[in-house]
Amino acid sequence: MTRGAIVVGASSGIGEALVRTLAERGYDVGLAARRTDRLNEIASEIPTTAHVATMDVTETDSARETFFALAERMGRVDLVVVSAGVGELNRSLEWEPASETVAVNVRGFTAIASAAMAYFETRAEAPTDGSNRRYDGHLVGISSVAARFGNPGAPTYNASKAYVSRYLEGLRTRQETRPTNVTITTVEPGFVDTEMAMGETLFWMSSPETAAAQIATAIEKRRSHVFVTRRWRLVAWLFEVLPEPIVRRLLT
Repeated sequence: MTRGAIVVGASSGIGEALVRTLAERGYDVGLAARRTDRLNEIASEIPTTAHVATMDVTETDSARETFFALAERMGRVDLVVVSAGVGELNRSLEWEPASETVAVNVRGFTAIASAAMAYFETRAEAPTDGSNRRYDGHLVGISSVAARFGNPGAPTYNASKAYVSRYLEGLRTRQETRPTNVTITTVEPGFVDTEMAMGETLFWMSSPETAAAQIATAIEKRRSHVFVTRRWRLVAWLFEVLPEPIVRRLLT
């Protein structure tokens, strides 16, 4: 049976690249985002069956209903990727962009991630190959290396990504006490050439296609965590070992 994947935030950036990569690897794909016209365009270009759903994750109740309806329409969903996210510089701490960041990256993310877990736990099946191993689904959350430090230029964005990483860590720990076996992968990209890069050329910048290929490989290997690209693990390590005063000097 063909595997099914839902990508939330599929209309651009990493989400769009992941839709194309997963389709190339044989997944039927459910595409969800606000820009329906763009989703339909992407859906028409992939080689497997595509299902399109209009979703605004800031409307959390509606977004969850749309998610469950999309999963039912697809018939089988093995993988859910939550890629929807926003972020911008906000040194002046203006409320509107900060509020939007929390609405999308925290509330919207939690709404869909928890819906995915509910879906996987409801449809859990016993292994059919005679083994004791079972895989009841796979949840992937797109966080960021930004989760590793506080950013004076975008404090809400970095804090929201720290929330994503810790939430997914909590779900993995929760799995230890559950009868289901849902794989949960935290993806922490560095700089990726998307709209959030705001046209800047940044060091170690990856294309969305390279990022998607590495994420898809991590999915196939059922990794619990991956940096994209892998060299960003060095940056994460540095932020963990450097004293906070030195980090502050580096960032200001």
